[in-house]
Amino acid sequence: MNFKWITLNVDLKPMKIHKTILFALLFNIPFGAQASTGIAGCQGVEGPSLQVLGSGGPIADDGRASSGYLIWVDGRSRFLVDAGGGVFLRFGETGARFEDLEHLSISHFHTDHSADLVALLKSGYFSSRSGALSISGPMTGGDYPGTGDFLERLLDKDNGAYAYLEGYLDGSDGLVELLAVEVDPGLTKATRVYTDPDSDIDIHALGVPHGPVPSLAYRIRIGQKSIVFSGDQNGSSVGFIDFARDTDVLVMHMPIPENITGIARKLHAPPSVIGKIAAETGTGNLVLSHFMSRSLTNMEENLNQVRSHYDGPLTTAYDLDCVGF
Repeated sequence: MNFKWITLNVDLKPMKIHKTILFALLFNIPFGAQASTGIAGCQGVEGPSLQVLGSGGPIADDGRASSGYLIWVDGRSRFLVDAGGGVFLRFGETGARFEDLEHLSISHFHTDHSADLVALLKSGYFSSRSGALSISGPMTGGDYPGTGDFLERLLDKDNGAYAYLEGYLDGSDGLVELLAVEVDPGLTKATRVYTDPDSDIDIHALGVPHGPVPSLAYRIRIGQKSIVFSGDQNGSSVGFIDFARDTDVLVMHMPIPENITGIARKLHAPPSVIGKIAAETGTGNLVLSHFMSRSLTNMEENLNQVRSHYDGPLTTAYDLDCVGF
């Protein structure tokens, strides 16, 4: 059958049905984006693990969600880093639960890192969560709001774009309260944004250079293990090396190829710089993510540039990958 679409008449009204849906109807096969694939989270992994919710960038041209990462600890989805477009869907596909989240970390307020936050919050209305939820992000700078102002612009009862969710600002109307933790990205010393002494877990944030955009890197320590998220940065921060030193997993973003110039280079580190950073920090596993078509097109060459400086374990991320550490 060489068709893509078939037109059927139902109740005298023409209806176009995609061929995959038609086959599902004819042969009783479940259909839908992930309706029956059995996608699993990292529930079965003992100890901490990283699940990539989004390994793509700001352009919808590669089948990847934008930036987002979930940290599982002993089968529970406890920490989320970034919530770009598509992360809401991926979060649900993993079987993660809003009520299990203990902290949200936003690196910066570009859409490909924050656009799905409000969608995730709306889903939280239907959860059994009762306790407050802390959320960290940068202070205001340039054209970008601070974390508290960002939430106000979304949720304020008088002027918010999603005023019907205003209960998140004070814990009313059946919603839990969001506790904003703002970090000055200009500080040269890391700031603790979350701690749980009972589980021996803490999260620190550090400002990183991303052109004019206030941006943060995060380090999550779980007992003797740790994972560092570079955020979007151009790789020029000496302080980031110490911040990420000896981490078990280092997640770095590679949206640009080696020889790109102009604004893109002021915003992002090229592959060779990523390799140098990974080597200097002594990471146990370098996870490359946040790809765009310009870095995917010549992936072999870009990986060679990384490898010219770093010869340790390396993972190229795909959406829903699970990485133990």
